[in-house]
Amino acid sequence: MAHRTPDWLLERIALGELPPEELAAARARLAAEPGGLERLAKREADDGATLAKLPPSQVAAEVARRHRAVEASHSKPVSPARRWLPALALGVPVAAGLALLVLVSQRELPEEPRPQQAVLLETTRTKGLEPKLLIHRQTRGAPEPLADSARVRPGDVLQLSYVSGGRSHGAVLSIDGRGSVTLHAPESPTGPLALKGGTVPLPSAYALDDAPAFERFFFVTSDEPFDVNALMESARELAREPERARREPLPLPPRLSQSSLTLEKEPGT
Repeated sequence: MAHRTPDWLLERIALGELPPEELAAARARLAAEPGGLERLAKREADDGATLAKLPPSQVAAEVARRHRAVEASHSKPVSPARRWLPALALGVPVAAGLALLVLVSQRELPEEPRPQQAVLLETTRTKGLEPKLLIHRQTRGAPEPLADSARVRPGDVLQLSYVSGGRSHGAVLSIDGRGSVTLHAPESPTGPLALKGGTVPLPSAYALDDAPAFERFFFVTSDEPFDVNALMESARELAREPERARREPLPLPPRLSQSSLTLEKEPGT
């Protein structure tokens, strides 16, 4: 009989509660398991729908409680997330969606291992699990996941998240139809972002401007630190030719891997 990931482990995978290496191994097992990724997607959607229905005060209280628990478990203060667009300004449903993403990244409290855990989880990165970028558009209801080539409009508010795939360092940037390059993470080009395990939202939501045609988001990763300024120069070089920037990869050295997701811009009203 084929192995089936138990529900308790599926929940921990959905919430990113496992150490990075174990999470990578668990996700790879799900990918190989019949219907595994579909079960994970349904669990993540159920978690989002549940949180979106909570009263705003309960959402805020839960986020604050989890934040305090993480601070206590790490024995050091955690700086508040900087947002380009504050959650309160986005309205209650959007704030609930952002709160869900924050909860996913912050639920890192230690837990006693279950008996099956040593058998089910490996401690090395599993071959074939690749880093990826996730984008959700904020709506009046639950956040809407956007696939490659999804159509968007100026003013749409996006939450970017990443899955590290076991890589230790990364950066997120975008190129738009005007040839502008925006660095989304890290906050400054002094060094790459230290990646975490699980599905990790960036600390700031991002509102699309009126640049025409498209906005293409890149997630660049490595197993060692790299020069973010050099990465931005490579992005600017590609951005000089918008049609190339829409389709071709960034000109990067082989030690850096990249993935991208392109959103097609509709004219604003």
